[in-house]
Order: sequence, then C-alpha cells, then structure tokens
Amino acid sequence: MAERDVVKIIQQGYAFDVPCIELGALVVDGEPRSDAKIRVPLGMLNRHGLIAGATGTGKTVTLQVMAEQLSMAGVSVFAADIKGDLTGLASPGMPSEKLSKRTDAIGQAWEPAGFPVELLRLGESNVGVPVRATVTSFGPTLLSKVLRLNQTQESSLGLVFHYADKAGLPLVDLKDLRAVIQHLVSDEGKEDLENLGGLAKQTAGVILRELVNFSAAGGEEFFGEPEFDVHDLLRLSDDGRGVITLLELPGVHDKPVLFSTFLMWLLAELFEVMPEVGDVDKPKLVFFFEEAHLLFTDASRDFRTALIQTARLIRSKGIGVFFITQTPKDIDEDVLAQLGSRVQHQLRAFTPNDADALKASVRTYPTSTYDLEKLLQELGIGEAVVTVMSERGAPTPVAHAMLPAPYSKMAPSDAPRLEEIISGSPLAPKYAEAVDRSSAYEMLMGAIAAASAEPEPAGAPTTTGTAPAPTMPPQTTVPSDDPFAGMTPEQRLEAEILGTLSGREPGRGKATRTKRSPAPSSRSAGESLIETFLKSAAQSLGKEISRGVFGNRRRR
Repeated sequence: MAERDVVKIIQQGYAFDVPCIELGALVVDGEPRSDAKIRVPLGMLNRHGLIAGATGTGKTVTLQVMAEQLSMAGVSVFAADIKGDLTGLASPGMPSEKLSKRTDAIGQAWEPAGFPVELLRLGESNVGVPVRATVTSFGPTLLSKVLRLNQTQESSLGLVFHYADKAGLPLVDLKDLRAVIQHLVSDEGKEDLENLGGLAKQTAGVILRELVNFSAAGGEEFFGEPEFDVHDLLRLSDDGRGVITLLELPGVHDKPVLFSTFLMWLLAELFEVMPEVGDVDKPKLVFFFEEAHLLFTDASRDFRTALIQTARLIRSKGIGVFFITQTPKDIDEDVLAQLGSRVQHQLRAFTPNDADALKASVRTYPTSTYDLEKLLQELGIGEAVVTVMSERGAPTPVAHAMLPAPYSKMAPSDAPRLEEIISGSPLAPKYAEAVDRSSAYEMLMGAIAAASAEPEPAGAPTTTGTAPAPTMPPQTTVPSDDPFAGMTPEQRLEAEILGTLSGREPGRGKATRTKRSPAPSSRSAGESLIETFLKSAAQSLGKEISRGVFGNRRRR
C-alpha cells in the first residue's frame, strides 16, 4: 500500500472529536509522521487495555506517558512501582538533544513538568505510607493464592472464614487466623470442627503450617489495621490534576505472588465499594496492573472466575484497568477479550516458546496490512504496535507508532523530593501507625485463660456462727493430663501450633497440677466454655457481613 494511503487510513481512523490522550505518531518506512497522530479517546479508557513487550522495550515509559496525560485530564491513576523508577513522575524531566530530536519528529510540544504523586508502600520500606488489609477483607480466595493452596485447601480455608464470621471473631491479622484454626484442631474445638463439615483436621493442619511459614517470611506486616480505604486512590490535586498513587514494592520484589494478589485485592475493593456510573466522559481512575501474568499463574478456578467477573463489570464503576506483561498469551482469554486498547512493544523469538508467544500475539490483533510477526520483532525502543477502541466502540486500524516522551523524569526522584512527598502526605496521619485492637486472637486467648482457671465448687453452704465448715472435695497432686499446664495463654497457643506442625503433643506428662472434683456447670450439656465465650462475642461483635466477588468480607 502506498505511503499516502497508509497515512490517510490512520488519520481517519484516529480522528476523534472527543478529549483524547496521545500515544504518539505513525511510523512509515522508519520515520515518524507528525501529521498522523495515534490517540485514544479518554472516555474509552474504562474499556481496559494491555501494555505488553519484552523486558527493556519501554513498557514502563508507556505507563509513565499515559499516567501524565491522565493526570492532566483530571483522572486519578494507580500504579505499582516495582523498581522505584516511577517516582520520577514527581520531578520535571531533563531536556537533552536526543529528547528534542524525538519530540520534534513526532510533533510533541515538550516542556518539563512534575505531577502530583502519592507514595504508598507494601512491605519493609521507608518510602511511602504503609498500606494494609485485614485478613477478613482479603478473604479466603486471595489468601489461598498467596499461600499457594490447592483447590481442596482453598475450600477448607473458606470454611474457616465462614466459622469466624458466624462466631463473631474478627480476623484482623494473621495471628487471628492462626488462633481460629488452632482452636478448630484442638480438643476444645473438636465439636465446632465436626459441625463445619468438609474441613478435615489434617487439611487444617496444612493450612496452619503454611500460615506459620508465611508469617516467618514477613507476611505479618501486610495485614492489620487501619485498613486502606480505596476511596483514597480517587483524589485530585488543588489545581485539578489527578493524583498519581504509586505503590512502592522494592521490599517485596522477591514475593511476586504476594504483591500481585495484593493489587487484585485493591481492584476487588474498588469493584465492591464504587457506585455504578455507566458510560462516562472520562474514567474516575485508571489502574495499571504490573506483572499481570502472575495473576494467572497457578490460579484456582474460583480465583480465575472472580477475576474475569471483575474485569467484565468494573468498567461500569468508572474504573479502567491496563494489564502490563510481556505477551498477550500471559493473560486469560476471557480477560484478554475485555481489553479494547493494545500497546504492544517489541517481542523476541529466541526460543520455541518465544515463537509460539509471538504467533499468539499476532492473532490478537485485527486484520491489517502489516506483517505483524516480522514487525513486532523489529520495533525499536519506544515504538509499539497500537490499536484502541474508537468512540463508537470499534477497533481502530493497527498502527506502527512512535510513542511520546514523558514530561517528567525518566528515573527515580531524588531523596529530598521523596521526603517532601512523604512528609506532606495527607494520608500519613491516617495510616502511618498500626492499630492492634482486640480481635480473634485476643478473644480466644481470653477464653483459654478462663478455661485454665480452677473453678470454685458450686452449691457449697456458707459457714455461719460456729457451724462446721463444709467438707471440700479431696485434692491430690497427680501427673498432669494437660501438656500446657503452667503456660500463659500466649505460650499455650504457640506450643499448640508447634505440636500440630510436628504431629505430636509437646510436654505431656512433665508438669503436675492440682486436681479437684468437677464443679457443676451452668452451661447446657455438651457446651464448652469456648463455645459460650464465642456466643457472647458473636452477640457483641456480630454485624452484617457483605461478601465480595473474591469471597472477601467487609463489616457494614
């Protein structure tokens, strides 16, 4: 096809009469054409999209370019910052000869600018405001993904969450969940375990072991209160620009499943709490999902189903999602079908698997005049093959584009700028300090302490005058049947956990205790002290529980 015909097709295909963001200029015979701009309508960005390409081909810079323009359009942005590079959004870019040559070629009016940035952190880091979730709101499906549980174990964990809900036991952090599981596998909770049905003691022990290992690896710090409110992602600066919220992840780069699942929790929370708005002129928030392939690795059936449902329905809440990964093949087909805009950077075919991924990527694009299998291997850094959703909802012609340059710094912001952002954050007073309120762990510890106390004999007559004192039940010191005698409640729980993991009961026969005849109980027959305590707790704490798409729960 003649060059002028290609240019005309692109000019017509990307000529929109609505607000847009720029994705660069058409490339013809290796040269950009500033008269053929590649754009995407702002109102179509809640139809989701894909940014793909091999490592080092410019995916992060594409995210940066889009985030800047969305911010300028008054749209809030969320992105995970795995390497720390995106903090450069807060600082103006540096002009250079190379930069000027690129911007002049594509007709970009470039001038340096910084953007309003909020920094959150997940894990051990001194950069940003800590973000946490309660175990209850995280839910069994997402937690099973983090713990790498199989389908049976995931179902069993769901039963544990169900039990905690019904018993009025708040699951705030991991020690709460461990305490509930330990109660269910203990002699005291045997009846509760049987009443649940479908939860084997052995399976509960496996889940408990995975929780202990996860906690030992630093998992405790991700769960707790105050829980992050996703409404804080939807903010505008004083000048009307959208705030770009970056979740800093350097401290958890070696825990990819954890941070990808945590991102899914944020997205699920948005899906649950945001109102329906239908089609809007511009999104309320665009959510960039880094390392998206991790979502689908070893994903259970329930997780995959919930993810597909979220992708299909969240756009009606005014939320757009861009998945970022290496190839379209990394994304589940049912999710990929929801991604209307595609920015595909260079792909490589060094191995048979690479070649298969390349062919699969080509098949995801509309028919075009390009030899895409060849073009995708020849793209330069900062170039991409693009197609987007037009304002009519139809795909635009496939275009070989040179993307714009960011206005902000293409490197991390310096330490003084980061400190300025952190010290001036309006979210710091709300989330900086962790709160450890009374929850399932403390409640069960209280019940254990009460059960360990020696009861006074009931119904004994009171001595008056010179009447002889009643004869008390004989007391004898015998070898203890309780392997945890003399321990504090906290020590007892830890010892029980260790015993479950090792398959034996620690300390049996080593301690002695005073044994008395049992006192009559005011509880109904067969009802344990723990059960009585839980019923009381349920009356005081039980509130309506709403269940989210991932089985996550939030109190109303």
